[in-house]
Amino acid sequence: MPKHEVPIAIEPVKKDAVVEEPITKETIAEVKSEGKVVYLTFDDGPSELTGQFLDVLSEHDVLATFFMQGSNLKKEHLQENVKRAVREGHYVGGHSMTHNFKTLYSNNQFVPEMKETLALIHEITGTNPHLVRPPYGSAPGLKNEEIRHQLAEGGIKIWDWTIDSNDWRLRGNPAQIIENIKRGTNKDREIVLMHEKRQTLEALPEIIQFYREQGFEFAVYDDAHHFVLNFQNDVDL
Repeated sequence: MPKHEVPIAIEPVKKDAVVEEPITKETIAEVKSEGKVVYLTFDDGPSELTGQFLDVLSEHDVLATFFMQGSNLKKEHLQENVKRAVREGHYVGGHSMTHNFKTLYSNNQFVPEMKETLALIHEITGTNPHLVRPPYGSAPGLKNEEIRHQLAEGGIKIWDWTIDSNDWRLRGNPAQIIENIKRGTNKDREIVLMHEKRQTLEALPEIIQFYREQGFEFAVYDDAHHFVLNFQNDVDL
C-alpha cells in the first residue's frame, strides 16, 4: 500500500562539529524538536481556494498539514488539488464526512466517519494517512473513552492545536488573524489552526514571514513521528 513520506532537509554539519553517531531520520526528528517548529494546519478543504493556498505555500517554500472533509473530497472538480497537495509534500488528513457535532459525538459516528474520510483520501491520492482532526476539537467531543479506545484500536491518531487563529469568524479582517496568531505564539512548538478561507489566504504570507522572523522552522506532519496533541491528554492518540 502506498505510504506518504516527506523528504526531510538535513542541516549541513559544521566543520568543527563532532558527530559521534550516524544521522538518521529519527535523530533528525529529535534535533528538530529541540528548535522552534511551527505546523501550519488548514481545516475544511478541499475548497475552491485550495489551489491558491498551495500556490502561496509553494512560493514561500513551506509545507503544511491539511485536514479535509469527506463531503468536499467527493467533489470531483476539487480532487486534483488534493492530489497536488500530496504531490508537493503536504500532508492530507481527515476531518470527518459531515462536520456535524450531533452526528459525530452524540450519535457516535466519529469513528465510522473518520474511517470513511481516510479511505476517500487513500482512493484519491494513494496515501494511507492515520491522522485526523476532530471538528470543534477533542474537548468536549471525545470525552467518551470508548470512542477513543476505538480510535486507538484502529490506529487513528488525532491532533487538536496550540493556537486557534479564529480565522473563520474574521471575514474581511486578515490583520486580526495575524494578530491572533502573533499573540498566541509563546512556545517553541506551535500547531496553528486555520481554515481554507479568503481572509486566511490573504493573511498567509505575513503569517509565514512572522514565523521566519521569529526563528521558527516549518514542519509537516509525519505519521512515522507522531506526537501527542489532544485536549483529552490521551497518550494512545
